Amino acid sequence: MGPFSPLKHGFDEFYGIPYSNDMWPNHPSQGKWFNFPPLPLYDGDIAIDSLEDQTNLTRDLTFKAVDFIKRNKDNPFFLYVPHPQPHVPLFVSDQFEGKSERGLYGDVIMEIDWSVGEIVKSLEEHGLTENTIVIFTSDNGPWLSYGTHGGSAGELREGKGTNWEGGVKEPFVMKFPNGLSAGRTVESHVMSIDILPTIAGLIGADLPELPIDGLDVWDVLTGETTESPHEAFFYYYNKNELWAVRQGDWKLYFPHTYNSLDGRSGGQDGMPMNYESMTLEQPELYNLAIDRSETSNVYADHPEIVAALNAIADNKRLELGDALLEIDGSGLREAGVF
Repeated sequence: MGPFSPLKHGFDEFYGIPYSNDMWPNHPSQGKWFNFPPLPLYDGDIAIDSLEDQTNLTRDLTFKAVDFIKRNKDNPFFLYVPHPQPHVPLFVSDQFEGKSERGLYGDVIMEIDWSVGEIVKSLEEHGLTENTIVIFTSDNGPWLSYGTHGGSAGELREGKGTNWEGGVKEPFVMKFPNGLSAGRTVESHVMSIDILPTIAGLIGADLPELPIDGLDVWDVLTGETTESPHEAFFYYYNKNELWAVRQGDWKLYFPHTYNSLDGRSGGQDGMPMNYESMTLEQPELYNLAIDRSETSNVYADHPEIVAALNAIADNKRLELGDALLEIDGSGLREAGVF
């Protein structure tokens, strides 16, 4: 892994694969779009195996995590367990195969649930529950093109690879008996990039010298405030192009092109279905407090909201740059790569 090894970026131990679990010779598009080498399994900086299948990967990572807790129970520690599942290709151990009512995808989720339980149980066994922060979350919405192997966003619109709510809205569960009361639901929005500054604030660690976008949201999580420290949330995708901005319950989308199944149900048994290219021709505005599914475009009904969100978006484009941004005497307009 060379300079990209976790051991060169602050971690004392590493066990796992170096990149996405579909980057291997068995990818459905191997030879057509990709030429992936065998998928290595690393222990530290040493490749100890080449995975021909991934049946026991979730189980093995769980055992490694539990062992790490046991060995470090007397010291402060940070344990990061990013399971390759349920990213495709799906694999599950014999212990959970065929056990769910949702096919292979359900079996995989059941095993991940078991994994979380084993890790939490290990904390309990070593008396670490009260003063350990446990966070469970995900990175993006379901990969809808994989159909039966891709999960579901429920009532939310679209999925992975888009900035509709089905692509970006994720579960976030946090447990910390010494700092958080149990059974609470936080309605205020936070982002995964807020985790770093929030934890840093709790443990008194310094933040990076260069600017970061995340903010300390501890007061939001504890319920001391319902006001997000973020002025707004910005949704980028592809070539640094701003696709949407959200403030409070309002989300404004800008014209862009995205991938969609356009109502189709996706592929079967691990074979993806091709997306269709969809173009949003005009800006659209949604009130997510009453329209979680983003079905009612109210752009024409709220010009004052549109103007306010456009101003916020233009300021962010000026700060970060944008693939479709050019500045002249009349303000912002489309251009080539910024």
